[in-house]
Amino acid sequence: MSALGSTITDVQGDRPKPAARPAGMALPVDLVLWLSVLGVCAVSLVTLNAATADDIPGSPHYFVIRQGAFMVVGIALALVLSRIDYSRMRELRHGLYGLLIFGILAVFALGSDSRGSKRAISTPFFEIQFSELGKVLLVLVLSAFLVERARRLRDRDTTARAMLLALFPAAIVMAEDLGSGLVFIAIALSVLFVAGVSGKHLLGLVALGAAAVTLVLVAAPAMGVEVLKPYQQDRLTSFLHPSEDPGAAGYQQNQSRIAIGSGQKTGRGDAATQTELNFLPEHHTDFAFAVVGERWGFAGAALVLTLYALLIWRAMRILVIAKNLFGALVVGGVVGMLLCQVFVNVGMNVGIMPITGIPLPLLSYGGSSVLSTFLAIGLLQSVYWQGRGAAALKGRIRT
Repeated sequence: MSALGSTITDVQGDRPKPAARPAGMALPVDLVLWLSVLGVCAVSLVTLNAATADDIPGSPHYFVIRQGAFMVVGIALALVLSRIDYSRMRELRHGLYGLLIFGILAVFALGSDSRGSKRAISTPFFEIQFSELGKVLLVLVLSAFLVERARRLRDRDTTARAMLLALFPAAIVMAEDLGSGLVFIAIALSVLFVAGVSGKHLLGLVALGAAAVTLVLVAAPAMGVEVLKPYQQDRLTSFLHPSEDPGAAGYQQNQSRIAIGSGQKTGRGDAATQTELNFLPEHHTDFAFAVVGERWGFAGAALVLTLYALLIWRAMRILVIAKNLFGALVVGGVVGMLLCQVFVNVGMNVGIMPITGIPLPLLSYGGSSVLSTFLAIGLLQSVYWQGRGAAALKGRIRT
Protein backbone atom coordinates (compact mmCIF):
# COMPACT_ATOMS: atom_id res chain seq x y z
CA MET A 1 0.00 0.00 0.00
CA SER A 2 3.01 2.28 -0.37
CA ALA A 3 1.34 4.02 -3.32
CA LEU A 4 -1.34 5.26 -0.96
CA GLY A 5 1.01 6.09 1.86
CA SER A 6 2.12 9.29 0.16
CA THR A 7 -1.43 10.60 0.24
CA ILE A 8 -1.56 10.64 4.04
CA THR A 9 0.20 13.98 4.22
CA ASP A 10 -2.65 15.54 2.25
CA VAL A 11 -5.13 15.01 5.06
CA GLN A 12 -3.30 16.07 8.21
CA GLY A 13 -4.83 19.56 8.34
CA ASP A 14 -7.71 20.53 10.56
CA ARG A 15 -10.05 20.90 7.62
CA PRO A 16 -10.00 19.21 4.19
CA LYS A 17 -8.83 21.47 1.38
CA PRO A 18 -10.57 21.24 -1.98
CA ALA A 19 -8.35 20.85 -5.01
CA ALA A 20 -8.10 23.96 -7.13
CA ARG A 21 -9.15 23.57 -10.73
CA PRO A 22 -7.23 25.47 -13.39
CA ALA A 23 -9.21 28.29 -14.97
CA GLY A 24 -11.00 27.23 -18.10
CA MET A 25 -10.58 23.53 -17.41
CA ALA A 26 -13.74 21.61 -18.29
CA LEU A 27 -15.19 19.22 -15.73
CA PRO A 28 -13.60 15.85 -16.63
CA VAL A 29 -15.97 12.93 -17.00
CA ASP A 30 -14.80 9.33 -16.93
CA LEU A 31 -16.44 8.19 -20.16
CA VAL A 32 -15.57 4.50 -19.72
CA LEU A 33 -17.08 4.53 -16.22
CA TRP A 34 -20.31 6.06 -17.48
CA LEU A 35 -20.48 3.85 -20.56
CA SER A 36 -20.27 0.76 -18.36
CA VAL A 37 -22.91 2.15 -15.99
CA LEU A 38 -25.30 3.11 -18.77
CA GLY A 39 -24.66 -0.24 -20.46
CA VAL A 40 -25.80 -2.13 -17.36
CA CYS A 41 -28.85 0.17 -17.14
CA ALA A 42 -29.76 -0.60 -20.76
CA VAL A 43 -29.45 -4.35 -20.13
CA SER A 44 -31.64 -3.96 -17.04
CA LEU A 45 -34.44 -2.24 -18.97
CA VAL A 46 -34.32 -4.78 -21.80
CA THR A 47 -34.32 -7.67 -19.32
CA LEU A 48 -37.21 -6.29 -17.29
CA ASN A 49 -39.19 -5.63 -20.46
CA ALA A 50 -38.78 -9.25 -21.51
CA ALA A 51 -39.26 -10.85 -18.09
CA THR A 52 -42.10 -8.85 -16.50
CA ALA A 53 -44.53 -8.17 -19.38
CA ASP A 54 -47.14 -10.51 -17.84
CA ASP A 55 -46.41 -9.85 -14.15
CA ILE A 56 -48.85 -6.95 -13.72
CA PRO A 57 -52.14 -7.49 -15.61
CA GLY A 58 -52.90 -4.49 -17.80
CA SER A 59 -49.48 -2.91 -17.16
CA PRO A 60 -46.89 -4.76 -19.25
CA HIS A 61 -44.31 -1.98 -18.80
CA TYR A 62 -44.88 -1.33 -15.09
CA PHE A 63 -41.42 -2.40 -13.90
CA VAL A 64 -39.62 -0.94 -16.92
CA ILE A 65 -41.15 2.51 -16.48
CA ARG A 66 -40.43 2.61 -12.75
CA GLN A 67 -36.90 1.32 -13.18
CA GLY A 68 -36.28 3.90 -15.89
CA ALA A 69 -37.58 6.66 -13.62
CA PHE A 70 -35.30 5.51 -10.79
CA MET A 71 -32.36 5.55 -13.20
CA VAL A 72 -33.11 9.08 -14.44
CA VAL A 73 -33.31 10.37 -10.86
CA GLY A 74 -30.19 8.41 -9.96
CA ILE A 75 -28.19 9.87 -12.85
CA ALA A 76 -29.25 13.37 -11.79
CA LEU A 77 -28.17 12.69 -8.19
CA ALA A 78 -24.84 11.27 -9.36
CA LEU A 79 -24.13 14.31 -11.53
CA VAL A 80 -24.95 16.69 -8.68
CA LEU A 81 -22.82 14.74 -6.21
CA SER A 82 -19.94 14.57 -8.69
CA ARG A 83 -19.69 18.38 -8.60
CA ILE A 84 -19.35 18.48 -4.81
CA ASP A 85 -15.92 18.24 -3.25
CA TYR A 86 -16.15 14.87 -1.54
CA SER A 87 -13.44 15.87 0.99
CA ARG A 88 -15.92 18.13 2.77
CA MET A 89 -17.94 15.08 3.73
CA ARG A 90 -15.29 14.23 6.28
CA GLU A 91 -16.70 16.98 8.46
CA LEU A 92 -20.13 15.33 8.40
CA ARG A 93 -18.98 11.88 9.59
CA HIS A 94 -20.74 12.03 12.96
CA GLY A 95 -24.00 13.21 11.43
CA LEU A 96 -23.78 10.62 8.67
CA TYR A 97 -23.25 7.82 11.19
CA GLY A 98 -26.18 9.08 13.25
CA LEU A 99 -28.32 9.12 10.09
CA LEU A 100 -27.21 5.57 9.31
CA ILE A 101 -28.24 4.23 12.72
CA PHE A 102 -31.44 6.28 12.83
CA GLY A 103 -32.52 5.11 9.37
CA ILE A 104 -31.93 1.45 10.16
CA LEU A 105 -33.86 1.68 13.42
CA ALA A 106 -36.66 3.59 11.66
CA VAL A 107 -37.21 0.59 9.40
CA PHE A 108 -37.84 -1.56 12.48
CA ALA A 109 -40.36 0.95 13.81
CA LEU A 110 -42.10 1.99 10.59
CA GLY A 111 -41.24 -0.77 8.12
CA SER A 112 -43.89 -2.99 6.59
CA ASP A 113 -43.73 -6.77 6.91
CA SER A 114 -42.70 -8.60 3.77
CA ARG A 115 -42.24 -12.36 3.88
CA GLY A 116 -41.70 -12.37 7.61
CA SER A 117 -39.22 -9.49 7.84
CA LYS A 118 -39.08 -5.71 7.83
CA ARG A 119 -36.72 -4.41 5.18
CA ALA A 120 -38.29 -1.21 3.88
CA ILE A 121 -40.61 1.68 4.67
CA SER A 122 -43.54 1.89 2.27
CA THR A 123 -44.36 5.25 0.67
CA PRO A 124 -46.90 6.18 -2.03
CA PHE A 125 -44.09 6.20 -4.62
CA PHE A 126 -41.76 3.33 -3.71
CA GLU A 127 -40.36 1.38 -0.78
CA ILE A 128 -37.39 2.94 1.00
CA GLN A 129 -34.89 0.23 1.88
CA PHE A 130 -32.56 2.23 4.10
CA SER A 131 -29.95 -0.50 4.31
CA GLU A 132 -29.10 0.30 0.66
CA LEU A 133 -28.38 3.97 1.42
CA GLY A 134 -26.62 2.79 4.58
CA LYS A 135 -23.94 1.10 2.46
CA VAL A 136 -22.89 4.42 0.95
CA LEU A 137 -23.06 6.20 4.31
CA LEU A 138 -20.87 3.52 5.88
CA VAL A 139 -18.24 3.98 3.16
CA LEU A 140 -18.02 7.70 3.98
CA VAL A 141 -18.02 7.21 7.76
CA LEU A 142 -15.32 4.54 7.83
CA SER A 143 -13.16 6.47 5.36
CA ALA A 144 -13.39 9.62 7.46
CA PHE A 145 -12.61 7.70 10.67
CA LEU A 146 -9.49 6.11 9.21
CA VAL A 147 -8.26 9.43 7.82
CA GLU A 148 -8.50 10.92 11.31
CA ARG A 149 -6.28 8.08 12.52
CA ALA A 150 -3.94 8.25 9.53
CA ARG A 151 -0.83 8.13 11.72
CA ARG A 152 -2.09 5.06 13.61
CA LEU A 153 -3.47 2.96 10.79
CA ARG A 154 -1.46 -0.11 11.78
CA ASP A 155 -2.54 -0.01 15.43
CA ARG A 156 -4.78 -2.83 16.56
CA ASP A 157 -7.04 -0.29 18.26
CA THR A 158 -7.70 1.42 14.90
CA THR A 159 -8.73 -1.83 13.23
CA ALA A 160 -10.94 -2.83 16.15
CA ARG A 161 -12.74 0.51 16.34
CA ALA A 162 -13.31 0.64 12.60
CA MET A 163 -14.83 -2.85 12.63
CA LEU A 164 -17.06 -1.96 15.58
CA LEU A 165 -18.33 1.06 13.66
CA ALA A 166 -19.36 -1.32 10.87
CA LEU A 167 -20.51 -4.29 12.96
CA PHE A 168 -22.99 -2.29 15.03
CA PRO A 169 -25.24 -1.29 12.09
CA ALA A 170 -24.50 -4.61 10.35
CA ALA A 171 -25.79 -6.56 13.34
CA ILE A 172 -29.00 -4.50 13.40
CA VAL A 173 -29.53 -4.95 9.68
CA MET A 174 -28.84 -8.69 9.79
CA ALA A 175 -31.83 -9.20 12.05
CA GLU A 176 -34.08 -8.54 9.03
CA ASP A 177 -31.82 -8.29 5.95
CA LEU A 178 -28.94 -10.75 6.09
CA GLY A 179 -27.54 -9.87 2.68
CA SER A 180 -27.11 -6.15 3.34
CA GLY A 181 -25.44 -6.90 6.66
CA LEU A 182 -22.86 -9.02 4.87
CA VAL A 183 -22.20 -6.18 2.40
CA PHE A 184 -21.58 -3.84 5.36
CA ILE A 185 -18.82 -6.19 6.55
CA ALA A 186 -17.34 -6.44 3.05
CA ILE A 187 -17.21 -2.63 2.87
CA ALA A 188 -15.36 -2.44 6.18
CA LEU A 189 -12.78 -5.02 5.12
CA SER A 190 -12.25 -3.25 1.79
CA VAL A 191 -11.69 0.15 3.39
CA LEU A 192 -9.29 -1.35 5.94
CA PHE A 193 -7.36 -3.12 3.18
CA VAL A 194 -6.97 0.04 1.09
CA ALA A 195 -5.96 1.99 4.20
CA GLY A 196 -3.06 -0.41 4.64
CA VAL A 197 -3.83 -1.82 8.07
CA SER A 198 -1.77 -4.74 9.31
CA GLY A 199 -2.21 -7.95 7.32
CA LYS A 200 -2.28 -9.85 10.60
CA HIS A 201 -5.28 -7.82 11.70
CA LEU A 202 -7.14 -8.63 8.48
CA LEU A 203 -6.32 -12.34 8.79
CA GLY A 204 -7.54 -12.22 12.38
CA LEU A 205 -10.83 -10.65 11.27
CA VAL A 206 -11.28 -13.35 8.61
CA ALA A 207 -10.61 -16.03 11.22
CA LEU A 208 -13.12 -14.46 13.60
CA GLY A 209 -15.66 -14.34 10.79
CA ALA A 210 -15.15 -18.02 10.01
CA ALA A 211 -15.53 -18.86 13.68
CA ALA A 212 -18.74 -16.81 13.87
CA VAL A 213 -20.22 -18.59 10.85
CA THR A 214 -19.36 -21.97 12.37
CA LEU A 215 -20.93 -20.96 15.67
CA VAL A 216 -24.13 -19.64 14.07
CA LEU A 217 -24.68 -22.41 11.52
CA VAL A 218 -23.25 -25.46 13.30
CA ALA A 219 -22.47 -25.13 16.99
CA ALA A 220 -25.48 -23.09 18.12
CA PRO A 221 -28.13 -25.24 16.32
CA ALA A 222 -26.47 -28.37 17.72
CA MET A 223 -27.01 -26.95 21.21
CA GLY A 224 -30.62 -26.08 20.43
CA VAL A 225 -30.00 -22.34 20.10
CA GLU A 226 -31.37 -20.64 16.96
CA VAL A 227 -29.39 -17.48 16.19
CA LEU A 228 -30.88 -17.13 12.71
CA LYS A 229 -34.46 -17.58 11.66
CA PRO A 230 -35.13 -20.98 10.04
CA TYR A 231 -35.63 -19.49 6.57
CA GLN A 232 -32.36 -17.55 6.89
CA GLN A 233 -30.45 -20.67 7.83
CA ASP A 234 -32.01 -22.61 4.96
CA ARG A 235 -30.97 -19.89 2.52
CA LEU A 236 -27.38 -19.99 3.74
CA THR A 237 -27.00 -23.76 3.56
CA SER A 238 -29.34 -24.97 0.78
CA PHE A 239 -26.83 -24.15 -2.00
CA LEU A 240 -24.59 -26.93 -0.66
CA HIS A 241 -27.26 -29.55 -1.36
CA PRO A 242 -29.98 -27.99 -3.57
CA SER A 243 -31.34 -31.35 -4.73
CA GLU A 244 -32.14 -32.59 -1.22
CA ASP A 245 -35.19 -30.32 -0.94
CA PRO A 246 -35.94 -29.23 -4.53
CA GLY A 247 -39.50 -28.19 -3.74
CA ALA A 248 -38.65 -25.81 -0.90
CA ALA A 249 -35.21 -24.60 0.23
CA GLY A 250 -33.49 -25.60 -3.00
CA TYR A 251 -36.27 -24.53 -5.37
CA GLN A 252 -35.02 -21.04 -6.26
CA GLN A 253 -31.46 -22.09 -6.94
CA ASN A 254 -32.49 -25.16 -8.93
CA GLN A 255 -34.75 -23.10 -11.18
CA SER A 256 -32.04 -20.48 -11.65
CA ARG A 257 -29.47 -23.08 -12.68
CA ILE A 258 -31.94 -24.67 -15.08
CA ALA A 259 -32.67 -21.28 -16.65
CA ILE A 260 -29.01 -20.38 -17.12
CA GLY A 261 -28.09 -23.84 -18.38
CA SER A 262 -30.90 -23.92 -20.91
CA GLY A 263 -29.68 -20.65 -22.43
CA GLN A 264 -26.51 -22.33 -23.73
CA LYS A 265 -24.46 -20.11 -26.09
CA THR A 266 -26.91 -17.57 -27.49
CA GLY A 267 -30.06 -18.04 -25.41
CA ARG A 268 -33.63 -19.15 -26.01
CA GLY A 269 -35.13 -15.75 -26.74
CA ASP A 270 -38.92 -15.73 -26.51
CA ALA A 271 -38.85 -19.48 -25.81
CA ALA A 272 -37.37 -18.84 -22.36
CA THR A 273 -39.97 -20.94 -20.56
CA GLN A 274 -38.41 -20.75 -17.08
CA THR A 275 -39.09 -17.04 -17.09
CA GLU A 276 -42.21 -16.91 -19.25
CA LEU A 277 -44.03 -19.61 -17.22
CA ASN A 278 -42.89 -18.15 -13.88
CA PHE A 279 -40.85 -21.15 -12.82
CA LEU A 280 -37.99 -18.76 -12.08
CA PRO A 281 -38.87 -16.84 -8.88
CA GLU A 282 -37.98 -13.19 -8.27
CA HIS A 283 -36.96 -12.87 -11.91
CA HIS A 284 -36.98 -9.09 -11.75
CA THR A 285 -34.84 -8.77 -8.60
CA ASP A 286 -32.64 -11.52 -7.12
CA PHE A 287 -32.56 -13.69 -10.26
CA ALA A 288 -32.41 -11.09 -13.02
CA PHE A 289 -29.03 -12.51 -14.06
CA ALA A 290 -30.67 -15.91 -14.64
CA VAL A 291 -33.14 -14.21 -16.99
CA VAL A 292 -30.21 -12.81 -18.97
CA GLY A 293 -28.61 -16.25 -19.09
CA GLU A 294 -31.78 -17.96 -20.30
CA ARG A 295 -32.85 -15.42 -22.90
CA TRP A 296 -29.43 -14.47 -24.30
CA GLY A 297 -27.25 -17.35 -23.17
CA PHE A 298 -23.53 -17.21 -22.54
CA ALA A 299 -23.22 -14.20 -24.84
CA GLY A 300 -25.63 -12.12 -22.75
CA ALA A 301 -24.14 -13.22 -19.44
CA ALA A 302 -20.63 -12.46 -20.71
CA LEU A 303 -21.73 -8.98 -21.79
CA VAL A 304 -23.11 -8.22 -18.33
CA LEU A 305 -19.97 -9.45 -16.58
CA THR A 306 -17.79 -7.48 -19.00
CA LEU A 307 -19.69 -4.29 -18.19
CA TYR A 308 -19.18 -4.89 -14.47
CA ALA A 309 -15.50 -5.64 -15.07
CA LEU A 310 -15.15 -2.30 -16.86
CA LEU A 311 -16.91 -0.53 -14.01
CA ILE A 312 -14.62 -2.09 -11.38
CA TRP A 313 -11.53 -1.44 -13.50
CA ARG A 314 -12.35 2.24 -13.88
CA ALA A 315 -13.07 2.51 -10.17
CA MET A 316 -9.66 1.02 -9.42
CA ARG A 317 -8.12 3.52 -11.83
CA ILE A 318 -9.85 6.34 -9.98
CA LEU A 319 -8.46 4.99 -6.69
CA VAL A 320 -4.94 5.36 -8.07
CA ILE A 321 -5.39 9.00 -9.10
CA ALA A 322 -7.28 10.08 -5.93
CA LYS A 323 -5.89 13.35 -4.61
CA ASN A 324 -5.79 12.20 -0.97
CA LEU A 325 -6.23 9.26 1.37
CA PHE A 326 -9.90 10.00 2.00
CA GLY A 327 -10.68 9.76 -1.70
CA ALA A 328 -8.77 6.50 -2.05
CA LEU A 329 -10.63 5.00 0.91
CA VAL A 330 -14.02 6.11 -0.42
CA VAL A 331 -13.28 4.50 -3.79
CA GLY A 332 -12.02 1.36 -2.03
CA GLY A 333 -15.24 1.10 -0.07
CA VAL A 334 -17.36 1.55 -3.19
CA VAL A 335 -15.33 -1.10 -5.02
CA GLY A 336 -15.81 -3.50 -2.10
CA MET A 337 -19.54 -2.82 -2.08
CA LEU A 338 -19.95 -3.41 -5.82
CA LEU A 339 -17.67 -6.45 -5.96
CA CYS A 340 -19.43 -8.12 -3.04
CA GLN A 341 -22.87 -7.59 -4.55
CA VAL A 342 -21.88 -8.74 -8.05
CA PHE A 343 -19.99 -11.81 -6.82
CA VAL A 344 -22.65 -12.95 -4.36
CA ASN A 345 -25.62 -12.29 -6.66
CA VAL A 346 -24.09 -13.97 -9.72
CA GLY A 347 -22.80 -16.73 -7.47
CA MET A 348 -26.23 -17.49 -6.04
CA ASN A 349 -27.68 -17.49 -9.57
CA VAL A 350 -25.23 -20.15 -10.72
CA GLY A 351 -25.38 -22.13 -7.48
CA ILE A 352 -22.03 -21.47 -5.83
CA MET A 353 -23.19 -18.95 -3.21
CA PRO A 354 -26.07 -18.92 -0.71
CA ILE A 355 -29.26 -16.98 -1.44
CA THR A 356 -29.02 -13.82 0.64
CA GLY A 357 -31.26 -11.38 -1.25
CA ILE A 358 -28.38 -9.17 -2.43
CA PRO A 359 -29.42 -7.32 -5.63
CA LEU A 360 -27.25 -7.08 -8.73
CA PRO A 361 -26.28 -3.37 -8.91
CA LEU A 362 -28.33 -1.43 -11.50
CA LEU A 363 -29.55 -4.66 -13.13
CA SER A 364 -31.99 -5.87 -10.46
CA TYR A 365 -35.23 -3.94 -10.09
CA GLY A 366 -35.44 -1.71 -7.04
CA GLY A 367 -35.52 2.03 -6.40
CA SER A 368 -33.39 2.07 -3.25
CA SER A 369 -30.70 -0.11 -4.80
CA VAL A 370 -30.57 1.91 -8.03
CA LEU A 371 -30.45 5.29 -6.29
CA SER A 372 -27.81 4.18 -3.78
CA THR A 373 -25.64 2.74 -6.53
CA PHE A 374 -25.82 5.99 -8.46
CA LEU A 375 -24.82 7.90 -5.32
CA ALA A 376 -21.75 5.65 -5.16
CA ILE A 377 -21.08 6.38 -8.86
CA GLY A 378 -21.37 10.09 -8.09
CA LEU A 379 -18.70 9.72 -5.40
CA LEU A 380 -16.42 7.94 -7.88
CA GLN A 381 -16.90 10.76 -10.39
CA SER A 382 -16.20 13.37 -7.70
CA VAL A 383 -12.92 11.66 -6.76
CA TYR A 384 -12.04 11.44 -10.46
CA TRP A 385 -12.77 15.13 -11.00
CA GLN A 386 -10.73 16.24 -7.98
CA GLY A 387 -7.87 13.89 -8.83
CA ARG A 388 -7.67 15.05 -12.44
CA GLY A 389 -7.96 18.68 -11.34
CA ALA A 390 -5.12 18.34 -8.84
CA ALA A 391 -2.94 16.56 -11.41
CA ALA A 392 -3.61 19.25 -14.01
CA LEU A 393 -2.80 22.00 -11.51
CA LYS A 394 0.52 20.36 -10.57
CA GLY A 395 1.38 20.01 -14.24
CA ARG A 396 0.66 23.69 -14.82
CA ILE A 397 2.80 24.71 -11.82
CA ARG A 398 5.75 22.62 -13.03
CA THR A 399 5.69 24.28 -16.41
